[in-house]
Amino acid sequence: MNIGISTVLPQYVKTIIVPLSQAELDKLDPNPIKDAFKLLFIPFPEDFKGELGEVQLAYGTDDTKVIFLGLGKELEFAKVLRAFRILSKKHSKHLSSQIALDLEYGSLQSTHKDLLEAAVNGLYLGTYQLGRFKSKEADMHPLAALDAYLHLATEEDPRLLNSAKNGLAFAETQMSIMDLVNAPSNKKLPEDLGAWALRSGNEWGIKVDVWDKQKITYEGMHGLLAVNQGSFHPPVFIIMDYQPAGVKVEKTIGLVGKGVTFDTGGLSLKPSAGMPLMKSDMGGAAAVLGTVEMAAKLQLPYRVIGIVPSTDNSVGSNAFKPSDVIGSYSGKTIEIIDTDAEGRLILADGLSYMARQYKPDIMLDLATLTGSTVRTFGYVTAGLFTKNEQLQESLSKVGNQIGERLWPLPMWDEYHEEMQSDVADIKNLSTKPMAGGITAAKFLEFFTDEHPKWAHLDIAGVAFSEAEFSKQKSATAYGVRLLITFLNSLKDNPI
Repeated sequence: MNIGISTVLPQYVKTIIVPLSQAELDKLDPNPIKDAFKLLFIPFPEDFKGELGEVQLAYGTDDTKVIFLGLGKELEFAKVLRAFRILSKKHSKHLSSQIALDLEYGSLQSTHKDLLEAAVNGLYLGTYQLGRFKSKEADMHPLAALDAYLHLATEEDPRLLNSAKNGLAFAETQMSIMDLVNAPSNKKLPEDLGAWALRSGNEWGIKVDVWDKQKITYEGMHGLLAVNQGSFHPPVFIIMDYQPAGVKVEKTIGLVGKGVTFDTGGLSLKPSAGMPLMKSDMGGAAAVLGTVEMAAKLQLPYRVIGIVPSTDNSVGSNAFKPSDVIGSYSGKTIEIIDTDAEGRLILADGLSYMARQYKPDIMLDLATLTGSTVRTFGYVTAGLFTKNEQLQESLSKVGNQIGERLWPLPMWDEYHEEMQSDVADIKNLSTKPMAGGITAAKFLEFFTDEHPKWAHLDIAGVAFSEAEFSKQKSATAYGVRLLITFLNSLKDNPI
């Protein structure tokens, strides 16, 4: 989809979206609105209330169709995005490949809130098609056509045009990683994640290295190798390294994502009812891959390094077992209590490698790690674990701004006592049925070399959720916008 901005619309544009909030309707005299549309011979719908997601149609004598879209009482990024996404997905029959977005009334021109970016992001996300593996292709969304064009109807403003284009850029990356997360396990091997990273690197100028099993063994990634023991498919270790050109790099940001392409639980087998959803167990990896790509797209002034250890966790004759003691890249030993606590094992190698080889100023990891976090927060927010109060406050603030929420849980050292082992340096699971999200974070902390600006994001409840795209749960692309918005916030609020 292409985007342009102009005060004069081409004659062939016959579909116009007019977004209006309830606050605007309360403040504005309806007569000017009516008069404006009399120029097109289109009556303003008298019963339009501007409620969030409300859609009303009006038709003119010249075949022009106006779609009035309600944005609710208060203009918020997440609500604007959702209103446009639902409009695009559920009302696509009212859209065409050539549409205009009328910004006359100012709803989306508040550039400090990036509301236009949210609108365009939602509009294009609504084109997403989940059924890639169906024998019969679904009808193409009008805005997914090669000639699709969005006309911004307002005075030319480079800031607005840039905001709209950013919304489109985000949507393209988000849908690409949604394809990864939604793909079934036999269509998403670890090597496929590596191939995605290589394609992204070639397109956006990112240095990418994908280690094979031989290299992983040579480097001593024993946590990753242990989880992979029961699998037919070899692991990979992905490093994406974006370095901005022509600017002084102020900070290096290290991101580590859990890349378990399917999780059976290993010998500690999961119940069968929920196992099909375990294709989403690489949601953290997808968020990291997408964030590095977006950093390159937007040419952020930071070096952003993404590390993804990837394997499936399968049952096999050579699978690792409860009571095993394994090594790790850090040199520390781990007692295996439960083979279903596998994500933290591969993250341990990724975190340790990141901390020692790149020494980032800020280090974050994202993982669909624990059911405990889902039981605590449901599907509304991710869990945030860090001892750095400034980092915690910044991430939480950003999450609230854009609707990708985070909520902190304590990281007191008393919880580490639950992870102590009699036979190794640490065990991979607490034997007490409580505080599972916290003790998992304390396990990861053990492999960060006491990094002062590290945070763990447990996204188990938000990476894969219900949406208008699907009848079952599907990918949300949670984390990409959160992390990019966080990186942008560092300009004014350095940590």
